[in-house]
Amino acid sequence: MFYWLIELSNTVPGFGALRTFLNVFRYITFRTGGAVVTGALFVFLFGPWIIDHLRIRQGKGQPIRADGPQSHLISKKGTPTMGGLMILSGLVVSTLLWANPLNPYVWIVLAVTLGFGFVGFYDDYLKVTQQSHSGFAGRIRLVIEALIALAACYALVRLGRDQLSSALVIPFFKDVVISFGWFFVLFGAFIIVGAGNAVNLTDGLDGLAIGCTVIAAGALTVLTYVSSNARWSTYLDIQYIPRVGELTVFCGALVGASLGFLWYNAHPAEVFMGDVGSLSLGGTLGVIAVIIKQEILLFFVGGIFVVEALSVILQVGSFKLRGKRIFRMAPIHHHFELLGWSESKVIVRFWIMALVFALFALTTLKLR
Repeated sequence: MFYWLIELSNTVPGFGALRTFLNVFRYITFRTGGAVVTGALFVFLFGPWIIDHLRIRQGKGQPIRADGPQSHLISKKGTPTMGGLMILSGLVVSTLLWANPLNPYVWIVLAVTLGFGFVGFYDDYLKVTQQSHSGFAGRIRLVIEALIALAACYALVRLGRDQLSSALVIPFFKDVVISFGWFFVLFGAFIIVGAGNAVNLTDGLDGLAIGCTVIAAGALTVLTYVSSNARWSTYLDIQYIPRVGELTVFCGALVGASLGFLWYNAHPAEVFMGDVGSLSLGGTLGVIAVIIKQEILLFFVGGIFVVEALSVILQVGSFKLRGKRIFRMAPIHHHFELLGWSESKVIVRFWIMALVFALFALTTLKLR
């Protein structure tokens, strides 16, 4: 909306002073800051109303896994879920206010975010109405997520129309680019779906997933900005991606909305984000990384999400092949709970690890 005000002031004569004032909205850094504040304030102000509405609608709240830590059956009972709707609403409102609505990358990312959010919403709906933690069939869910991701990656390849749009960039070396051709559509979709489900697996403790998301989104904000800036990308020897600067504003909106939600999701949580939040957030991180050609670096930006997903894969694989478990419980945050760590200690220590991962990812910008 603010971007349209700039264009309108340029077409109307006699508004010199207004045009000078509105010119500040052209700067991506200013609009990114505005998106952070707007996203956080929207969720913070409307959060109590949304939580009360969810609590009334859901009654018993989110069903707690019987095979999880037994303490959760008591401490988390009755807490409403689907709080991810708070994040999505703040993210969408902030993006529409501050980002350039004519930028196609903004709409592609929004489509993935809302598409994954819809899948998660339906899963949460089934869990709440049926009072079961199983939701709907996992294979069907993965197929729908894959179709959304494939459509997004196809649009990105067609939009780019150059070799870089369908290539994998190796982040630790100068000018090392592997061309995938149309196979990149499958590769990019795998990254997006994997990111979505990795965040979903991490969402098991109050504030854990959303805190790690804030850190990862903050790192992606920096990476998106330098990738869209010709001067910075040249200085850092990274690939310059034209027209993705508006995604810096989107990332800012994501950081702000996530911070607003963390206010209510911090231990002890007043609301859970649910699959509508975790799937949409993960899919968002994945598609942004694909757009700015930082697919490999995403493994470090979202290091905690990768560790959580790997812990589940290793646990399931070990049990099927050897009949033995590696961890006391997977995902790995439950393993540390069963070792005697308090929930708040697990959360804060995982946040610290997430910050270390993200900082390492940013330092690689000069390892080229």
